[in-house]
Amino acid sequence: MPTAVVTGASSGIGAATARSLSAAGFHVFCVARRTERIEPLAAEIGGTAVTCDVTDESQVAALAETVGPSLDLLVNNAGGAIGTDHVAVSDPDDWRRMYEVNVVGTLLVTRALLPALVASGAGTLLNLGSIAGHTPYVGGGGYVAAKHGVAAMTETLRLELNGQPVRVTEIAPGMVRTDEFSLNRFSGDADKADSVYAGVREPLVAEDIADAITWVATRPQHVNVDLMVLKPLAQAASWKVHREG
Repeated sequence: MPTAVVTGASSGIGAATARSLSAAGFHVFCVARRTERIEPLAAEIGGTAVTCDVTDESQVAALAETVGPSLDLLVNNAGGAIGTDHVAVSDPDDWRRMYEVNVVGTLLVTRALLPALVASGAGTLLNLGSIAGHTPYVGGGGYVAAKHGVAAMTETLRLELNGQPVRVTEIAPGMVRTDEFSLNRFSGDADKADSVYAGVREPLVAEDIADAITWVATRPQHVNVDLMVLKPLAQAASWKVHREG
């Protein structure tokens, strides 16, 4: 049975991806900080729950030990946005937190599990980026910078791993309505979180991204999907969204 690690598996895209990969035949290591979320998920899909803060090097080392010497798929999904302040008035601590989880966390997990991906003889490394990593927008600030970092890291890895048996992909979603992303961005303010999707008939949902991830992961091994950008029909760009009413 092929194996997969999914970080940020406690909710949203991560949890949906764990379920989708399990249905496709993977044994999934469900990785997140919130043990109480990932243990029921792992039990549901017959996977393995691993409590891990991806920004903590010692916890990431323990994750690698749990996964073992061979791994078929790594989905670096852990990440997130904080606030929508303009750059001139933004809080540097928010930028540091976003950079730590989106960029440094992805680096630490990739570095720790890359030997296992190579050892599998047919590994796939998939990083969750964002359209924010390709096109800046007003109020994006630190999140745009962090996701540009993820995009640059992904492209660099593809160059550095050329000739190794590891595919490297970035999935870059646009507007995705999940249970926590916008709520976390606005520090739990439900009204602000809901306003992001106001008037948008059908924003993407976590299962849409999970389906794309599973499709990429199950292509023939000689097929590398470098970058997949997904947006809802209502979204033409990060800054242009059709809203009804």
